[in-house]
Amino acid sequence: MDTAGRIIPELLPDERLDDVNESLRLIQKKQGLTFGTDAYLLAAFVRSQPRAHAVDLGSGTGIIPLLLLAREKVSRVTAIEIQESFVNLIDRNAMLNGFSDRLSAISSDVREICASQLGGEVDLVVSNPPYMKCDTGKRNEHDEKYIARHEVFGNVKDFCQAAKRLLRWGGRFVSVWRPDRLTDLLYALHEATLEPKRMTFVHADAEAEPCMVLTEAVKGGAPSLHVSRPLLLYRPRKDGEKNRVLTDAAQQIYDTCNFSFF
Repeated sequence: MDTAGRIIPELLPDERLDDVNESLRLIQKKQGLTFGTDAYLLAAFVRSQPRAHAVDLGSGTGIIPLLLLAREKVSRVTAIEIQESFVNLIDRNAMLNGFSDRLSAISSDVREICASQLGGEVDLVVSNPPYMKCDTGKRNEHDEKYIARHEVFGNVKDFCQAAKRLLRWGGRFVSVWRPDRLTDLLYALHEATLEPKRMTFVHADAEAEPCMVLTEAVKGGAPSLHVSRPLLLYRPRKDGEKNRVLTDAAQQIYDTCNFSFF
């Protein structure tokens, strides 16, 4: 057991165990896509709905559901993941962090998932989907990472249509996406009757172009989009500083897993 009384799991040869934000421990695949800034900011961007049933499309290790549950932002989460090995990983991560009763994983294709598989429509759908088209970027040697990064099992339209099928009227779809593909996202949201309501562009620093965009859309919502000021992750280095330092806004988001002040 660790110092918090949690059982340390037996890892497979291709796995590693990491301590991450919110006092979570995360089993990750060495050759899979690992936890990063985009996943954490997505979880932070989600508004708190303590009674909500949420769904995570393309869940990977289950880190976004774990973050939402650790901060009590939702009541329970169903993780949708097409790769069977990751479905098992989500279940193990839920058990490791004490959320087995609130986080369940389903092996399904986002292009086929429907509300009846979940017992009815849900309040919230989140997704950190693959960003890259299959004919772009270098082909990853390992299929697990390639599937996580490329639209092998669904493009942005497929993810938006899945959110439409799963959400109740007035339910929210929260996603993180690449700014250079924002037009694809907005068109797909419109086709799925998901109205963008809130958007934040994220920049590494004041000199950098945006590296990601966070969007909240409402099923059947009226047109009215609030674009916040940009989130700058790092302030300029001071003389003698070797490492980059988070801006006050970014630090507060990392400390609270919340954008409510932003």
